[in-house]
Amino acid sequence: MKSIRKVVAAGLVGGALVLTSACGGSGGTGGGTAAKAELGAGGTAGVPSSAAPAGGQTPGAAAAAGAATGATAAAPKVSQAVVDIQPKSGAVDVAPDGSLKVAVSGGKLTTVKVSDRTGKEVAGALAADGASWSPSGPLTVGTAYQVSALAADAGGVVASADSSFTTLTPEREAKASDNIQDNATYGVGMIVSVAFDKDVKNKDAVARGISFETSDGTVLKGHWFGNRRLDFRPEKYWTPGTKVTAKYRLKSVEIAPGVYGGVDRDEPFTIGRSQVSTVDAKTHRMTVVRDGQSSVVEITSGSTEHPTWNGTMVVMSKEGVVRMQSSTLPGMTGDPYDLQVPHSMRLTDTGTYVHGNYWSNAFGEDNVSHGCVGLKDVKGGGAATSAGQFYDGSIIGDVVTVQNSARGQVAPDNGLSGWNVDWSAW
Repeated sequence: MKSIRKVVAAGLVGGALVLTSACGGSGGTGGGTAAKAELGAGGTAGVPSSAAPAGGQTPGAAAAAGAATGATAAAPKVSQAVVDIQPKSGAVDVAPDGSLKVAVSGGKLTTVKVSDRTGKEVAGALAADGASWSPSGPLTVGTAYQVSALAADAGGVVASADSSFTTLTPEREAKASDNIQDNATYGVGMIVSVAFDKDVKNKDAVARGISFETSDGTVLKGHWFGNRRLDFRPEKYWTPGTKVTAKYRLKSVEIAPGVYGGVDRDEPFTIGRSQVSTVDAKTHRMTVVRDGQSSVVEITSGSTEHPTWNGTMVVMSKEGVVRMQSSTLPGMTGDPYDLQVPHSMRLTDTGTYVHGNYWSNAFGEDNVSHGCVGLKDVKGGGAATSAGQFYDGSIIGDVVTVQNSARGQVAPDNGLSGWNVDWSAW
């Protein structure tokens, strides 16, 4: 398992709400009369400056009178649109999900811009009726945001509003771990399993916070096992050569009341060649199909007292030499044992392995193991043996399916056995 490190960023900034309305309209006759009066200062056309027109009114007085009677100042037009931004300016400790809302009454929103202090904009969308805007996902915790919004009423008169606020800094975070390594290569049966150290209450939000980018468009879906484990797989086995990036965006996701996901991280990996092995417990043979080429290996599987699980399993880990003791096996019957087992590859959490076997001659003839699948080997492990060749040619994520065993089907959460769940129920 690979621990995903936590990253926490914080910022705090204050701001003020400013609501303004744009003016509309053009200049009236007063402006034109005043200009003419100014241009004719000192007299009227054809009349000496010392002469006064009939009625004793001087030219300057006549001009002033015309300005007073003919000029009508254009009144500012106030927009009927009223923009409301939540949270209000200056707010702090704002929840990152569901708190930011921009709405308008008496008009339609035309532009909404939300950005952090670095200028990075928050993606969002206007409602079809133009009455509201909402972000596409949660904001980032511990971050200061600026909001600017414009709206127009039916007459086209614009109103604007601004706000600034700061999201909360989590006091509690969950730790998450997964089973992939950066830039590693896995088999076509690989399932990405994510584990949390605290119970997850907001499962849908967490599932949305984990996405996968694939080079061939393969779609993955998540499935919860209890409150702390979320597994992802495609509908069918992966296509060899697929490039995959797991994208964790959980830092700002509240996974449970007051508890946040604590991680934003990308993890790339690749799907290698295809290898699918089918163990037939009845014939004591395993058929290995690698990139379309088949080979058959003689094996021994679980005995009548300790049969091997049926169903599809996945190589979880390649562990080399593993100490196996009968004392660790509940309900074990028969002679006790304590062995150093070579070429061991784990298939389940409960201890099912494909491994080398150097103490038996039952390959292809009988099932004598305590639930594992044994291949012929030598003590300490031999590279040229059936077990050595299979081990060296296998990678984590390879598929091993067991059939015709006396035992029931392996549970989907026992190892990476989720392939036993139908896609419609996944």
